[in-house]
Order: sequence, then structure tokens, then C-alpha cells
Amino acid sequence: MQSKPPKMQFKLDIMPFICYILPMNQPARMKLKLARIEKNLTQQELADQVEVTRQTIGLIEKGDYNPTLNLCTKIARTLDRTLDQLFWEDETHV
Repeated sequence: MQSKPPKMQFKLDIMPFICYILPMNQPARMKLKLARIEKNLTQQELADQVEVTRQTIGLIEKGDYNPTLNLCTKIARTLDRTLDQLFWEDETHV
């Protein structure tokens, strides 16, 4: 009996495409979305973990909401990132 190769995880399947679409020096809001997708979390799942609404996460990702430092810290911890990795704007996007 021939064994099937293991299925790739969702994040591994889409990562080459995301990396192609998003430049390395992306705006902070895109860094957040990419980090969320890498963790295989929906906006709702991330929102539940950091105790906000899905709409709040969506607004942060769109750049239409400026989260508090407390919320930024919760998001960074949940996504295993530093504040700089998620929220620091590169000079090219300021």
C-alpha cells in the first residue's frame, strides 16, 4: 500500500503568493494582516483572542483605526511578533 504525502498547511500553500504580492517594506497594516494569515487566524479568531470585535481588527488592517498601546501589545503577543515587526512604519510608507 502506497502512503499519501502529507498535506501542506494552509499558510504554506499561500505564502509564496503573499510574499510575491506584498513587498518587503510593506505598510504596518499589511504586516498585521500577513502575520494573522501566517498564524492561520481569521479576523474573528484574532479578535476573540485579543478581546475586541472583528470590525476593530478589520479597521486596523485597513489603516482606519489607531489601536491603543495595550491592544497593540495583545495583538503582537497573540501573533508571536514584536511591536516593531507589526506596527513600525518603514520610512517609504510614512
